Amino acid sequence: MPRGESSIARLNRYVTLARPFTLLPPLLGIISGAICAWGSAHNPDPTRAVTTSVILTVTLGSLCASFLNAANNTLNQIYDLEIDRINKPGRPLVTGEVSIRGAWIYTWIMYVLGTIPTWLVVVYPYNSWTQKLFAPLQWHECFFIYVIALVSTFVYSVPLLGRTKAHPIGANLTIAIPRGLLLKVAGWTMVARAYHAEPWFIGAIFMLFLLGAASTKDFSDMKGDAAGGCRTLPIAFGVRKAAWMISPFFVLPWLLMPLGAATGILTGNATFISVLGIALSLWGAYTVWLIVRNPDELTATENHPSWRHMYLMMMAAQVGFAAAYLVPG
Repeated sequence: MPRGESSIARLNRYVTLARPFTLLPPLLGIISGAICAWGSAHNPDPTRAVTTSVILTVTLGSLCASFLNAANNTLNQIYDLEIDRINKPGRPLVTGEVSIRGAWIYTWIMYVLGTIPTWLVVVYPYNSWTQKLFAPLQWHECFFIYVIALVSTFVYSVPLLGRTKAHPIGANLTIAIPRGLLLKVAGWTMVARAYHAEPWFIGAIFMLFLLGAASTKDFSDMKGDAAGGCRTLPIAFGVRKAAWMISPFFVLPWLLMPLGAATGILTGNATFISVLGIALSLWGAYTVWLIVRNPDELTATENHPSWRHMYLMMMAAQVGFAAAYLVPG
């Protein structure tokens, strides 16, 4: 800590390290998943009451998701230090504003805050905190999902555990499964059990979207990734081919929404879900046009419009899904 630096200034460096903008999607995903469960046919509480227990449980789970994401972001920066010297020279670890030791301490604090409290995320009829704490093991679904997500962050970044970040397909899988599939199911477990097809179907939609969309940031990071031994899609297959490879994932996953509504797998407002799915597909098609009209532009712009559209699309989908389960059918 530099002499004379205030505690607030020091805290701000760690906030920057956590990359706060990226903490919003997981928080929103948890809240959205919980609302979907509350409005679904699988809500275990026959009264569908929005009790203090429900509100506090969802609040706890969403905060833990943000803490876990902060831990993941910091862990990734520790192992990507040499890559970030090229791609992100202004990050706190690169500039020396935060030490490696400080980053490790912060990472483990975030992991503890992001996982341990989720043991208390247990649904109706376990309403008191004492009941939640001592509920049978099989009722702690949320906790085990968060632990799996924690392990996936190490698999993504740490060489001894595989560092899937260095693999063109493995990287996207270890992003899409925890941040797409498991995030939605985790949100669902704030209100209802996960032993139904519905939360997994919703999660699969987001997983398939991220399976391709997660690569939008790789194009501008090619120089550093190549120097760091990471064979991302544009490095492994070339810029133009990679652009076409990820394009279907911006459109096709959203078409599963009308399908799910028509088959009864999704029990929210069927009309709302279908219209939302078509609207997101059209938005995805526009984003694809931004990508394929000049793929080389992706490598020259750090925050290409397609990357912003990817984030906005995912957040709009989270809000839209929640609304679909609040609107009467």
